[in-house]
Amino acid sequence: MDVILSSEHRMPLIGFGTLTMPLPPHDVLTSIHAKYRHIDTATQYGTEEPLGRSIAKAVKRGLIKSRDKIFITTKLWCTDAHPNLVVPAFKNSLNWLGLEYVDLYLVHWLVRLKEGTEGTNLKGKLLPFDMKGLREAMEECSKPGLAKSIGVSNLGTKKLSQLFLHATIPPVVNQVEMNVGWQQEKLREYCREKGIHVTAWSPLAANGAPWGSLAVMENPLLKEISIVKGKTVAQGLDKIKFQMPRRRGYPGDMFSFEDGPYKSLDELWNGDA
Repeated sequence: MDVILSSEHRMPLIGFGTLTMPLPPHDVLTSIHAKYRHIDTATQYGTEEPLGRSIAKAVKRGLIKSRDKIFITTKLWCTDAHPNLVVPAFKNSLNWLGLEYVDLYLVHWLVRLKEGTEGTNLKGKLLPFDMKGLREAMEECSKPGLAKSIGVSNLGTKKLSQLFLHATIPPVVNQVEMNVGWQQEKLREYCREKGIHVTAWSPLAANGAPWGSLAVMENPLLKEISIVKGKTVAQGLDKIKFQMPRRRGYPGDMFSFEDGPYKSLDELWNGDA
């Protein structure tokens, strides 16, 4: 199932993330075989090049008929968040992916770092952010059709409000951390009013990642629901996530079960940003 973005392009509702280092070469092919049609990457992930090779293999093997049958999202990293570096960084991403265009190009964070910055020690490396200049450069990426749509990631309502002061082309997507215990209700409502589609990263609370938590996957109520429905906790979580914006759709049988009588999910903490 797809959603129609404000740019009038269609985006599959379920995406396959590639924040894995290194990216196992078979993972993307396996996901495409499982009917995923939205693959998410980023310059910072270091997975653009292997993703591009996997897409080429998928077309060659007939897993997808052509490039336009799959939706690709990538992101601008903070060291390239300088107005004069945005377009060159975007073209580098296209080269690494081996593609003529991407479907969605996001600003990863509204943070500007000195060129060449690596690691987590950012002392003395943070620079003032040029919101207007960055937006103009991002919009340049979309004008020749090299980026079908542009958007942002990790923005709350305050930053989005500032962004709208400079945007000629409004962001079509805001990708943020969101799961059943961190539902971002205030942010989702704001984005809904502005015509911005909210997508979730770490919808399973990043289980297994260094920054992740088991608080959601080990929630007693969610485990109870999964047992009653004969599904995994992850399947239940993804169904709940799609009930929040009142849309559903998933490759395979993820949502092939009826709603139950449970009302206590509302008791889970619903954080706002």
